[in-house]
Amino acid sequence: MTAHAHTPATGALARQFPPITQLQVGALALVIIGGIDMASYFPRRPPLGLPIALLAGSAAVFAIAVVMLARVQDFAWDPFFLVIRWALLAYLIQAGMIEYVFVHNHASGAPLVVVTLMLVMFAITIPTVIAFTVARYQVMPRTESHT
Repeated sequence: MTAHAHTPATGALARQFPPITQLQVGALALVIIGGIDMASYFPRRPPLGLPIALLAGSAAVFAIAVVMLARVQDFAWDPFFLVIRWALLAYLIQAGMIEYVFVHNHASGAPLVVVTLMLVMFAITIPTVIAFTVARYQVMPRTESHT
């Protein structure tokens, strides 16, 4: 007879979560496709229909994932917020540097607005994935039910 030890890490790994990571990566993929499409036209003025549709889809998928995440019970919010703050800082700096390149190359008007919004999506999706991945594997203390 083999005894199976139940470790706290096993409990954290076995817990089921909504598809937060998959949705966030999907949102990131949509915005990256839109950004590549727009960058392929610069310095000419790019058509905005496809990039705006991809940006809207990305924002919608991101919002769905955030709502799903907000509804998770007994989640390690402290580690989540600790990680997301630092990751967000790093990705905002990175997005700012990319934005500078577009401005430096004379992007302006509606194309610049769309690129800026895409960079915002880029800068918030990756930190959310990183923070969720860290927090989901944190072992939450068991609460005793008094019946």
